[in-house]
Amino acid sequence: MSATENKHLMETIFAELSKGNDQPFLEAMAEDMQWTWMGSGQWAKTFQGKRSVVNDLWGAVKTTLLPPYKATATRVMADGDYVVVEASGDNRTPDGKIYNNRYCWVCRIEAGKLRAINEYMDTELVTNTFQQ
Repeated sequence: MSATENKHLMETIFAELSKGNDQPFLEAMAEDMQWTWMGSGQWAKTFQGKRSVVNDLWGAVKTTLLPPYKATATRVMADGDYVVVEASGDNRTPDGKIYNNRYCWVCRIEAGKLRAINEYMDTELVTNTFQQ
């Protein structure tokens, strides 16, 4: 796929995520998907394979945040197989805490499928929101 097609895929995914619909996002993931939370602290980790992404990462999102999860893209840039998305969340925890993280996802797309996401986020907000 071209950079334009890859960018369009991510714009479509985020148009739906902004409404709380994660199905196009989940359907776009390749079976060998890899999602990495970048950094060197306690939140840095990699989820290997779509099963791990869906069950471990996305499963945790669905239990630690009130559904539906929402994120809105504020900027999308593409170069070849890579699409960079700046986004902001619009979410709350079950106990009412506001969780509106800001993200930068560097996505690798091959043959119309998401193969990798390197996610940069405000880990201090994650710590303050989810650690008691």
